[in-house]
Amino acid sequence: MADINRLETWIKYKNGLCGDCMASCCTMPVEVKLPDLVRIGVVDEFELEEPIKNIAKRLEKQRVIQHFNFKNSLFTLAQRANGDCLYLDAQTRRCTIYERRPNTCRNHPKIGPKPGFCAYTRNSRAPGK
Repeated sequence: MADINRLETWIKYKNGLCGDCMASCCTMPVEVKLPDLVRIGVVDEFELEEPIKNIAKRLEKQRVIQHFNFKNSLFTLAQRANGDCLYLDAQTRRCTIYERRPNTCRNHPKIGPKPGFCAYTRNSRAPGK
C-alpha cells in the first residue's frame, strides 16, 4: 500500500489501476487555472473580464478554493477536513465532476510529484472485493 506522502511507496501506473483504488490522488492538493474553473462551472465566461483577484476572493468565500497564487495565477481547490477533494464522493470514492475535471486531474499520473507513478491504495469497498 502506498503512502501519499512517501513517493518511494508509489507504484508504476497501469491501465485499470483506478478501478479498485481509494482515490488517493484525490487527497492531494489540486492546482487549477481559470479555464478549469470555467469548465467545472464555478466561474462564468462573462466573469473573465473581472480582475482575477476578485474571482479568487469570491471562490475563497464560497469555499471552492483554499488558496490563490497571484504570481502564477493558480488556484488550489478546497479540501474537506479529511483531506478529500471537494468533488470526491465520500461513499463511492469517485469524482463527482469527472467529465468536467481539471487538467491537473486529467493528466494524473502523467504529471505530478512522481510522473508515471501513483499512490495506489486498494479500496476494500470496491465492487467484487
